[in-house]
Amino acid sequence: MPLAQLFLELGAVVLALAFVGRAAGRLGITPIPLYLLAGIGLGAFMHLGDAPEEFIHIGAEIGAVLLLFALGLEYTSQELRDNLQANRQVGVLDLGLNFTPGLLAGFLLGFPPLAAVLLGGVTYLSSSGIASKILGDLGRLGNRETPVILAVCVLEDVAMAAYLPVVAALLIGGTLAAIGVNLLVALAAFAVAFFLALRYGYVLSGLVNAQSNEALLLSVFGLVLVVAGAADLLKVSAAIGAFLVGIALSGEVADRARHLIEPLRDLFAAVFFVFFGLQLNLGSVPGVLLPALLLTVITSATKFFTGWWGAAQAGVQTRGRYRAGTTLIPRGEFSILIAGLGLGLAPTLGPLAAVYVLLTAILGPVLARFDAQLAPLFDRRLREMRAG
Repeated sequence: MPLAQLFLELGAVVLALAFVGRAAGRLGITPIPLYLLAGIGLGAFMHLGDAPEEFIHIGAEIGAVLLLFALGLEYTSQELRDNLQANRQVGVLDLGLNFTPGLLAGFLLGFPPLAAVLLGGVTYLSSSGIASKILGDLGRLGNRETPVILAVCVLEDVAMAAYLPVVAALLIGGTLAAIGVNLLVALAAFAVAFFLALRYGYVLSGLVNAQSNEALLLSVFGLVLVVAGAADLLKVSAAIGAFLVGIALSGEVADRARHLIEPLRDLFAAVFFVFFGLQLNLGSVPGVLLPALLLTVITSATKFFTGWWGAAQAGVQTRGRYRAGTTLIPRGEFSILIAGLGLGLAPTLGPLAAVYVLLTAILGPVLARFDAQLAPLFDRRLREMRAG
């Protein structure tokens, strides 16, 4: 592709993102839904070449990684440890309430058993990337309900460390021994990374620290990409690997890294969300729209209850419970990845997951934005139910 065409197409995409970002600012909402809709519009009316699309794909992956890295910078290792211990019950509730609807829907739609298991994974996982973007855009990183949201996302990734190796081995017809080896490797990788981040984070901070902002930025950015790549190779989420790097960094290094990485995070995060919209084939929507809508309604309610109950257990009041529930509603890139594993088993699984993810990714941020208006309604309704 000629360089001029590459720059023109990428420039058009970035300018479209700038426009919708400004519109979101004027409306006082997070730009996530508008970025997603912009991606759909660009995909429908503008045919990108292979090179720009590949660039956007890579940028989207970097965006997910940087969103989680920036979220990790907001917490200390001790806070994370205490938070996970306190929210184990929420993790169990989350698995039961949000994996089951997808599994049952798969059987009702006539999917093979393994494809139904994959659809359960699609509905189970909240998007940690979208959740962190909501928290950052709406200034909620320091809120009391945020540790609950964080714990749910991390516990989901622990579950995925067991789920993905088993499913991958079953898809390729692996032996029981192969499944066991893959599972042990993934769990061991996560455990070692988690231990090193919590116990020896100060060593890492000392190694990447530099007087020059340029050197610090390059050191941190390179480290995040290396750890994310290694995590992905070991069947652990690349984004959670980056999150653990953020947890490991502390003190002055974390403060400086937070400010230096912010422009990169915002740029690639926008690319991350527009890529979702670009991936959706509008021709496949009518055939899967009804089951996607039903799944969205059911699993938005179950995920909302997960966040609400978890925040209530932490002593958070009604408005914070509402924010926890709505922030966890969006599903994201990992759900698309899981669905992609089963396209050979059930061809409609991919389009169904894409439409479902898009609907939840729009619904969650919108509901999260209007907590001041909607949370009192939920509280009033609950009081009426208890009185009745």
